[in-house]
Amino acid sequence: MNQIPLYPGAAPGSEHWDYPELEGALPGAASIGWVRNVSQPALIPYLPEPQSASGMGVIVCPGGAFHGLAIDHEGHMVARWLQARGVAAFILKYRLVHTPESQEEYARQEKELRAMPFEDNERRIEEVTRVVRALALADGLQAVKVVRQQAHEFGVHPQRIGIMGFSAGGYVTAKVALNYDPNSRPDFAGVIYGALVNDVIAPADAPPLFMALTNRDAIAVAPSLELYSAWRRSGHPVELHIYAQGDHGFGMHKNGLPVDGWIDRFWEWLQNL
Repeated sequence: MNQIPLYPGAAPGSEHWDYPELEGALPGAASIGWVRNVSQPALIPYLPEPQSASGMGVIVCPGGAFHGLAIDHEGHMVARWLQARGVAAFILKYRLVHTPESQEEYARQEKELRAMPFEDNERRIEEVTRVVRALALADGLQAVKVVRQQAHEFGVHPQRIGIMGFSAGGYVTAKVALNYDPNSRPDFAGVIYGALVNDVIAPADAPPLFMALTNRDAIAVAPSLELYSAWRRSGHPVELHIYAQGDHGFGMHKNGLPVDGWIDRFWEWLQNL
């Protein structure tokens, strides 16, 4: 699939990363398409037919604890859904932690992580992803700039460019919505079960924010409430949906629960911006 590099040369801060990007399935979850070892960040565009284009663009950031990208149900499926409604969608492949190239070794590592108590696992992820989180944020900001710079080519209005993300991609989205400059400011943001966001102070011109998660999500509830409260305190537009049932990582999977309709709520929200 055609990809748009985020940077003209090597990505700043990781110039010497030369390991191969790998794509397959998440170990232990064969239904989840998985990309890992991203060292050359890029956008995968899904552009609507010109006659149906709305002029809106959305950068989509899949999650995966900064160890991978759930590229299907938090990436391609979301992008195709938006594309079918006239929205230009761009999946962001941001930089990730370097994981073992051997699938067997990687599967063993993943199994060990899942066996850890939740608090220990969360602390470990924060620790080992500290450097790459800063790089992923840089990639998110650069993605907004790239889409805005090439807006005419993509059939997008330069002031109708937003970003949305899931889990770790929700973290990237939230941090972009907190740390932009005039060229990288998103016009709206959607944080879907975002993780690791804390100590939030909303900017004076913070973009409108949409949020969705479930009440059973131990990873996302606390940071999502903090993010929501910061926007609400500052008087910025914010919409929050907390569903009673469902787990972390629902994405575009259908589970026969009300949370399945989160993207319809997101679409309704977009129509009223």
